Amino acid sequence: MGDGIKETKAATTVVTAGRRKHWTGGRVVNPPLWRGSTHLYDSVADLRAAKGPVQRNNFFYGRRGGPTHWALAEALTELEPGAEDTYLFPSGVAAISCALLAVLKPGDVLLMTDNAYDPSRSFASAWLKQWGVTTRWFDPMASVDDIIALMEPQPTGGRVAAILLESPGSLTFEVQDVPAICAAAKARGIATLLDNTWATPLFFPALQHGVDLAILAGTKYIGGHSDIMLGSVTTTAEYWTALRRTAYQFGQVISPDDAYLAHRGLHTLDVRLRRHEANALAVARWLNARADIAAVLHPALPNCPGHDVWKRDFSGSSGLFSFVLRHASDDDVATMIDALNLFGIGYSWGGFESLALPVDPAPDRTATSWSADGQLIRLNIGLEDPADLIADLEQALGVLQNRSA
Repeated sequence: MGDGIKETKAATTVVTAGRRKHWTGGRVVNPPLWRGSTHLYDSVADLRAAKGPVQRNNFFYGRRGGPTHWALAEALTELEPGAEDTYLFPSGVAAISCALLAVLKPGDVLLMTDNAYDPSRSFASAWLKQWGVTTRWFDPMASVDDIIALMEPQPTGGRVAAILLESPGSLTFEVQDVPAICAAAKARGIATLLDNTWATPLFFPALQHGVDLAILAGTKYIGGHSDIMLGSVTTTAEYWTALRRTAYQFGQVISPDDAYLAHRGLHTLDVRLRRHEANALAVARWLNARADIAAVLHPALPNCPGHDVWKRDFSGSSGLFSFVLRHASDDDVATMIDALNLFGIGYSWGGFESLALPVDPAPDRTATSWSADGQLIRLNIGLEDPADLIADLEQALGVLQNRSA
């Protein structure tokens, strides 16, 4: 393989990205695992020269990373055409928090979609509020015109400096018109941030759709094996310096072992994500046909809020979605989930294993309210045979029906 980075399809890029000879030495397939907190210099002059700008292959100190980190950052950057660089974080929450801090200052206003990930909401409500940043929540299904109106100066004062989007939301899966929102924000000098963990750059290249800072919880699909914690922010030249400075000053660094595992997982992302997609669609369509299911919240289904926008902007769907168990109580949900054999009960998602989780979006809403004809269950559909997953769901629903009889 040569060192030149060529324009390729995403499925090819995930295989080749971050594997140039500079990282592999041209003798091994994967960049080696470099562990090291101390970096050594040949002379005092070399040591002083290393204090220059942070960049890949600039050895300085372990907190700036090493070749294992730099190879992964380069790979993630290659997946976002138009990106300047990527910073790695020890979790998705750390990535979200530092990205917000990089574009906000006391007195600013942050607009945040009301379906955002709970840690994003709590960071805004607690830390940012204490720091002097006001958060205004908006309906995830608001029209673009309504969101633009929120960007304008308000009687309460404060300049809107940033918008945090999550499309689709990771509990209720509303899809927003990200390109239109970002275009309006850019015209007003407002930074746009998107938690793109659900789709990844393979199904939604965020920067190409106008996003300024694309955030991933690499714990999920990038790693893919439920054994690492990782976050990343990929951004443009306009925001890269501020992001890098903020992250470095907050001491954000990941272990080289996690970087190595994430890079290894990245190379199979395309095939894994497409299997997650096919399996999830099979399960979602089966659930959608059942009378005891009030709704299936999956963006690829025509009855899901924002489906038309998803169809226009996304090239695929992942393995995470929710469904509403009709006329169910909290005890009913617990009974049904406890009866599952192939689904684990746990937080997170994006791994090879299927998970089921009872969720209640109502407490995590500010601008809107959540109500449904039953209880919400979120499924992470893994890489098992979909027929087996459907059979497991069917027998668990049968346990619930027998209990109610």
